[in-house]
Amino acid sequence: MRSIVIIGGHGKVALHLARQLTERGDRVTSLIRNPDHQSDVADTGATPVVLDVEQTDAESLATVLGGHDAVVWSAGAGGGAPERTKAVDRDAAMASMDAAARAGVFRYVMVSYRGAGRDEVPADNPFHTYAEAKATADAHLRSSGLQWTIVAPGALSLDPGRGSITRDRDNDRALDEISVGREDVASVIAAVLEDETTVGNTYEFVGGNTPIAEALRG
Repeated sequence: MRSIVIIGGHGKVALHLARQLTERGDRVTSLIRNPDHQSDVADTGATPVVLDVEQTDAESLATVLGGHDAVVWSAGAGGGAPERTKAVDRDAAMASMDAAARAGVFRYVMVSYRGAGRDEVPADNPFHTYAEAKATADAHLRSSGLQWTIVAPGALSLDPGRGSITRDRDNDRALDEISVGREDVASVIAAVLEDETTVGNTYEFVGGNTPIAEALRG
């Protein structure tokens, strides 16, 4: 049994993940900003903890992370104001990495997106701030000394999980071929947490027909 903390615990991917982890016997703590979401988290079998990572420094966050075996970052500002996107998707994410290291929780899984750090997003594109924030956070993680894995799915859908994906190393699929269900994204995260060979790797993927465990090995 592992003890795993999910940051951004009320997101759709995070709720799927918490349920999958608790069903296999892991102990899950889900950090959430809104106290009204505690019951949704508790329904997955996870323990909800109300903590706004945007307003919490690395030292305080390290206290919360301490005692866990792994951290999963699944939080995000959800678009909107550029300053909040920078505060959450960049600054808070990097603070959580520093906090994990300080707490001695070295296994860290980041939920990013397909193409992060590689796509040229014009400055006048509304997606620009998010793309820059995620690229910066991912780069910080790669240089952090943590045992990191970056999970980078394509466009997220609400399709039921299939238990299979397609690795997309070249990032060259057409726009109508890049979606993947959130439940399958959660399954990928659950799989990399069990597989030490995924440390130090970035997995870009979309929906597909290759069983997840096989895709991660390929």
